[in-house]
Amino acid sequence: MNKKWWHSSVVYQIYPRSFYDTNGDGIGDLQGIIEKLDYLSDLGIDVIWLSPVFKSPNDDNGYDISDYEDIMEDFGTLSDMERLLEEGNKRNIKILMDLVANHTSDEHKWFIESKKSKDNAYRDYYVWRDAVAGGVPNDLGSIFSGSAWEWDESTKQYYLHLFSKKQPDLNWENPKVRQELYSFMNFWIDKGIGGFRMDVIDLIGKIPDEKITGNGPKLHEYIREMNENTFGNKDLLTVGECWGATPEIAKMYSNPENKELSMVFQFEHIGLDQQPGRDKWDLKPLELTDLKKVFHKWQTCFDKDGWNSLFWNNHDLPRIVSRWGNDKEGRVESAKMLATLLHGLSGTPYIFQGEELGMTNIRFTDIQDYKDIETLNMYKDRIAKGYSHEEIMESVYAKGRDNARTPMQWTEEENGGFTTGTPWIAVNPNYSLVNASAQVNDPKSIYHHYKKLIRLRKDNEVIVYGDFLMLLPEDTNIFAYARTLNEDKIVVLCNFYGEETDYQLPKEYEYTGEILISNYEDTVSNKLRPYEALMYKVI
Repeated sequence: MNKKWWHSSVVYQIYPRSFYDTNGDGIGDLQGIIEKLDYLSDLGIDVIWLSPVFKSPNDDNGYDISDYEDIMEDFGTLSDMERLLEEGNKRNIKILMDLVANHTSDEHKWFIESKKSKDNAYRDYYVWRDAVAGGVPNDLGSIFSGSAWEWDESTKQYYLHLFSKKQPDLNWENPKVRQELYSFMNFWIDKGIGGFRMDVIDLIGKIPDEKITGNGPKLHEYIREMNENTFGNKDLLTVGECWGATPEIAKMYSNPENKELSMVFQFEHIGLDQQPGRDKWDLKPLELTDLKKVFHKWQTCFDKDGWNSLFWNNHDLPRIVSRWGNDKEGRVESAKMLATLLHGLSGTPYIFQGEELGMTNIRFTDIQDYKDIETLNMYKDRIAKGYSHEEIMESVYAKGRDNARTPMQWTEEENGGFTTGTPWIAVNPNYSLVNASAQVNDPKSIYHHYKKLIRLRKDNEVIVYGDFLMLLPEDTNIFAYARTLNEDKIVVLCNFYGEETDYQLPKEYEYTGEILISNYEDTVSNKLRPYEALMYKVI
């Protein structure tokens, strides 16, 4: 495999609205990110994935863009963004921009023009259809509840929106649309960004008349064209958000010979705690053996024809320590265990802001305290269908996107040191216990555990390029695996639960040498304590 800089890198996702506020308006800003770059540099990360900071009316927290070449006023100015790139470069931190290319805001100039008339030059930038039998063109549904079609009274047609009705879908079949998007991508590449995270990129090949949304027949043709017209001849990191990816599809994206993307986010592991055939709000307990099967599949499906991304959290997902760990008495141990499990795997790890502190989910009692459009739409929809408030709230507490979006907890001061004003969404009340200032100087903290894991990846090529072997595959309590590269061999051993458990590894993988990292200060042979995790070299 041709080695790339991003193979050994660790990416840190920032949700700007919730990261750090410097002007007291309750909203995080670009200046706040600049002020915290030294914190991130100390942690050891190489790349910041920045959730959208483009100009936006903020119907979906920035994922509804009204101008791709300007910055949302809440966050600052274009010159602030240029300074962030400059200050990041000084610390060898690259900035990954969030490319939202499936849709725009309905306040984008293209859509404003598109709505004016059926013969407007921008009409075909979006997906417009006549009514069928006096109603919607077909039964395509919006991911944010309800129909994916919205009636426009002035031109007597429907437009497509797979998300909010304020997020009309772009028509990728129109080559002018594609060239417009490539132009804005090159605008940012020329400013020195490190690459793109591509929002719902698997939807751009949609064929709405055939009710095909993900993985349409022209999808990879479009991505190859994008590669050729923008980042293809530059050493940039590109990662696509692909909810429907299988290993075979992921190879199409990330095989270097295909000239598409560096890697994709696949979400097979993320769906393991929802009822089969239902949506994410319909919960079921996670089975550890299912998780092991999914990770084994994705760790072994690539040779030189693809690359993995590794993540537990992002801005759309609940906090992992609350989801599959123990966010109460076992918070520190389980957060370290989950980190150890992930960071020993093959692929590029992604850390979501606050994950390195063991930040937890939020439990608002009033639905009005939530800000996320997906959550609020789901609540209305399920109330109308007869679900109880209590039932719905249990799903929100488990899976709501605002779990990840409460402000970063910097100190034990009011509002966790995030803002001197009123935060745009309430800070988790446990900030006095869980905050960065309490952990940065504590060598036993979750923060320092992450810092050490990041360093281990940079110092041990076996973690980056080693082969993967699942150990104890049928064990219902322990997640264990080995990584081997030439003569180097390491084992990662994790008790996924809060009860002590015995184990017996094959002899060639038993502990014989150096412990690289552990969340307990000592080790006990053939026994793992609650949430115990260790990584060691086999001599």
